[in-house]
Amino acid sequence: MRTLWQHCHAATMAGGRYSVIEDAAIVTSAGLIEWIGPRDDVPPLATDRIVDLGGAWVTPGLIDCHTHAVFGGNRSGEFEQRLQGVSYAEIAAQGGGIASTVRATRAASEDELFASARQRVQALMRDGLTCIEIKSGYGLDLASERKMLRVARRLGEELPISVRTTCLAAHALAPEYAGRADDYISHICDQMLPALAAEGLVDAVDAFCEHLAFSPAQVERVFIKAQELGLPVKLHAEQLSSLHGSSLAARYQALSADHLEFMTEEDAIAMARAGTVAVLLPGAFYFLRETQLPPMDALRRHGVKIALASDLNPGTSPGLSLRLMLNMGCTLFRMTPEEALAGVTLHAATALGMGDSHGSLEQGKVADFIAWQIDRPADLAYWLGGELPKRVVRLGHEISN
Repeated sequence: MRTLWQHCHAATMAGGRYSVIEDAAIVTSAGLIEWIGPRDDVPPLATDRIVDLGGAWVTPGLIDCHTHAVFGGNRSGEFEQRLQGVSYAEIAAQGGGIASTVRATRAASEDELFASARQRVQALMRDGLTCIEIKSGYGLDLASERKMLRVARRLGEELPISVRTTCLAAHALAPEYAGRADDYISHICDQMLPALAAEGLVDAVDAFCEHLAFSPAQVERVFIKAQELGLPVKLHAEQLSSLHGSSLAARYQALSADHLEFMTEEDAIAMARAGTVAVLLPGAFYFLRETQLPPMDALRRHGVKIALASDLNPGTSPGLSLRLMLNMGCTLFRMTPEEALAGVTLHAATALGMGDSHGSLEQGKVADFIAWQIDRPADLAYWLGGELPKRVVRLGHEISN
């Protein structure tokens, strides 16, 4: 079916930048954008349906390119403890932190994990999300990592949203390998990644490069194995300290390096040369009361693409609104509303290896877009909370909001 969507303004993100078509029209067919431009220039195509968008502002569908949406348990009690002055180290010594989520995730059935993750993803979808990345990393053994990734795939099958899966087995040290981090990395490389990749459950491979997680040398072993398996890599890097993990990620042509509060200018140069996207996570920055800002000037100076994401997870960013992250990106990291919007559309798509098909309104790309009843695109970053009126189009078909 060919549909003409008209009476709108389009913030297209075409050409990798914020760009606007006033009084725009969009022609979709077979799930793709067949044509987009000024309404007066619509080509003489036979259309099956004409939709009046009532003067809406149209943007690409929003993309959350860094989440941990599948997990068991709840860590709101730890939030209360931290507010009462209990340190993260003390909480971990009590069996809390990531270890508590690992226990809860291992104990939960696949259906239980699906039911809880579905609620979280649906909350994100109410902000106009049409694509999401979901990481594993709370299983830390083959059976549990497989279970998490299967749930992520199922979410993409049962909800009107595209799901990209990332294996983050190198998220923390599995309890069975206490004091034997190198052995755990060997287990990931020799058994977990090959098995999960063979089952078609993995779109990319991630790791956590920090003093409290894994060293650059250990991460590099994971990257080498991912490369052998033909899988792209991503990296949690420079969140708490500078280990130059982002430069390591760039050497392996990583899709993205994420967090980046402690990255250096040299890291930014390496990422720019490699085309590695900087994914900033203001939710975790806010929730942990961090004070070290990502080096925005260096990222801009060297032309590194900057994405924003929710980092939805139970411990450090229980965020269920990507639009809230737009506002945080502007208020905390001093991004412009235009930069923030690019960060959850085109640059987010690039961070998932989907830049050729998603993230902007251009001929030949997937017809995922949102028609917002707003005064101007900056409203998406301006309003705190609440649900903005909109129409969501995925693969050229309007879906329920």
